[in-house]
Amino acid sequence: MVIGIDLGTTNSLAAYFTEDGPKIIPNRLGKNLTPSAVSVDPEGNVYVGETAIERQSLYPDSVARTFKRSMGTDREYVLSGRHFRSEELSSMVLRVLKEDAEHFLGEEVTEAVISVPAYFDDKRRKATKKAAEIAGLKVERLISEPTAAAVAYGLYDKTKDTRFLVFDLGGGTFDVSVLELYHNILEVRAVAGDNYLGGEDFTRVLEKLFLQKCKLTMSELSEKEQVRLNRQAEKAKCSFSDNASVKMSFLYRDQTVEQEITLKEYESACEELLDKIKEPVKKSLSDAGLKLSDVDEVILIGGATKLSVVRDFLIRLFRKFPDTSLNPDETVALGAAVQAAMKERREEVKEIILTDVCSFTLGTEVVVEYEDGKFEDGRFCPIIERNTVIPASHTERLYTVRDNQEKVRVRVLQGESRFAKNNLFLGELEMVVPKGPKGKEAVDVTYTYDINSLLEVVVTAVSTGFSQSLIIKGEENQMTDEEIRERMQELSFLKIQPKDIEENRLLFLRAERKYEESLGEERKRIDYYLTSFEAALERGDKDEIEELRAKLLSILDEEE
Repeated sequence: MVIGIDLGTTNSLAAYFTEDGPKIIPNRLGKNLTPSAVSVDPEGNVYVGETAIERQSLYPDSVARTFKRSMGTDREYVLSGRHFRSEELSSMVLRVLKEDAEHFLGEEVTEAVISVPAYFDDKRRKATKKAAEIAGLKVERLISEPTAAAVAYGLYDKTKDTRFLVFDLGGGTFDVSVLELYHNILEVRAVAGDNYLGGEDFTRVLEKLFLQKCKLTMSELSEKEQVRLNRQAEKAKCSFSDNASVKMSFLYRDQTVEQEITLKEYESACEELLDKIKEPVKKSLSDAGLKLSDVDEVILIGGATKLSVVRDFLIRLFRKFPDTSLNPDETVALGAAVQAAMKERREEVKEIILTDVCSFTLGTEVVVEYEDGKFEDGRFCPIIERNTVIPASHTERLYTVRDNQEKVRVRVLQGESRFAKNNLFLGELEMVVPKGPKGKEAVDVTYTYDINSLLEVVVTAVSTGFSQSLIIKGEENQMTDEEIRERMQELSFLKIQPKDIEENRLLFLRAERKYEESLGEERKRIDYYLTSFEAALERGDKDEIEELRAKLLSILDEEE
């Protein structure tokens, strides 16, 4: 039996396919949702789900939650003196889901289709697969959560072509996907998102608001008091759906502290988070080449979309009422179960071709030669750009840059920055080439990326025909997305000259951001003027700086 699993940040659940369609598998407590929480006691006993959450109130240092956000990183969680990686903790959740499914179905479960956020990069997807293998599950396929949701809504069985936007705001991650259905093909057109935005952040806003009213700070609270406050905030957050105000109270130093918070106050405090939601929506539509008016349906999934502050904001943003006919907590698991049935070629399921896209740009490091004969190394050359439909295979020809150069090194990178060192390093290989004048010898670099997130790199020397290849698994990469963003921002400030001119610094950062948001010719155009502007800043010619600044500003205003 192949089951579908939604391995979530806050809750996880499993489903299976029946003659009547997909059904949720209840856990050992008879509930559909299993909290993604793990606790380990000093004796080495492991507790998963609600039990772990209950233990958190008593033994805060023995419980881990929201560890999905750290998938594929080197972060370790210390529980009762024992160290665990995120994939190890996730494997414990998956093992419980597997055991519950076997008990409910009365047969052994060895295979699963597991959902992952559409914006998960390769290392996070492979960490998820590793977690499943540790739990004793063979992964039939990793399916993007929005795609699973689309399948669950029956969009695979529609009779007319449909474009739709799937808005997925879970406990800890946020995805936006634009999909299109035509005939029996369900194609992902574009994805965008934030691996560090979810319902937990809306809970923290409420915690902060409450503490401000109490004239307290989080650092003044003990670990147990922080856990109690989090529970109260989570409860109050959900209560806003039916109330214009909520009362929050918790025990602080043996005294009950209480405050009333209105929905208006909460909405105001959430403005920064709501603004962060807009960008991935705009980015996904832009990459898909669509306007919001081109979208036929908007689907909400993820538990955080049930929050009134989020739902009201989305109605204003999309200017239409989204489809909420399915429980947003269960949609992804149901879709994963349908996909599992497709893998089993069940007669009850209409066969459909599911396509996906490459979430991040894949490229290599190159040396750039300018018209004045100067060289700049460390630049990023995109080969497969983000949101390219996969499987895909693209080739870029690279030339030697020095006389009598003997080798060409190809560094495989993933990211959106135009500077190589700001992107994720995935691997490298070297190709020997015959000696000769610079620019005479060349290598063809071919990237092939498939539906299972495997990247094959083939480098071929043009003159000799000799080839070398490498399969990139990326498991050695331990840098988180947050660390990459912080590094990129720091480096942007360091590279700006003169640093004391605010308008130049602001324009430079704006151009960097727009470059990362752009693709194709638009990206090349911005890169050209951004590089020229950067060079002018280094030379310090005020008239040249003013001229290029005006030009770059005009281009950015035009593009945006």
